[in-house]
Amino acid sequence: MKITVISPTDYIKKEHEIITELFNNGLTNYHIKKPLYGKDKLKEYIKQIPEKFHNRIVIHSHHTLVRKFNLLGVHYSDRDLELNFRNWWREKMIAPRAEVLIKTTSHKKLATLYEKIEMDFNYVFLLPVFDPITGHYQSGYYEDGLKTAIKKSKEKIVVMGGVSIERLEKIIELGFYGMGLNSCLWDNDNPVEEYCKIIAKCNELGVLIE
Repeated sequence: MKITVISPTDYIKKEHEIITELFNNGLTNYHIKKPLYGKDKLKEYIKQIPEKFHNRIVIHSHHTLVRKFNLLGVHYSDRDLELNFRNWWREKMIAPRAEVLIKTTSHKKLATLYEKIEMDFNYVFLLPVFDPITGHYQSGYYEDGLKTAIKKSKEKIVVMGGVSIERLEKIIELGFYGMGLNSCLWDNDNPVEEYCKIIAKCNELGVLIE
């Protein structure tokens, strides 16, 4: 099971302390999603994370920062995948490190998981799958469709949206490659403790964690 944590969109109190503690507790994959951050602000954000953990970070914007930092990878939005000069130039700039970077993207519909995309991704997010309050599937998702997509799509699918310790067994049953932790941590009074509970539950269920 791939366990990844996605940053809060807005900065929260003691965020960097929490991130460091998550890494110290075994987190190997952290997505920085700060859509309102300019390049310089994102650069300063990364600098506040201990350098030894930079190779566990995936950035969602300002991809050329991988040339400055030893980052794990980059996440591509739909806009990043458009065929235009801006994107061509970005890829040219990160080309020297392209072979060692992981690449991810997101899907919001089951149908798009079957569409052909020129770029190969290490894994993709599917969101939002669960309602965070009721735990029911969000509109457009249903159990048989999810199981079929997981089996037949060539992508390794990481579930997002309403992911929590209460839904862990269902996520495993459906066969997802991984899960993305976001609000279940950042809306919690103690994100690190909640993360450790999820890891402990995975271990209890005999789930191998990547």
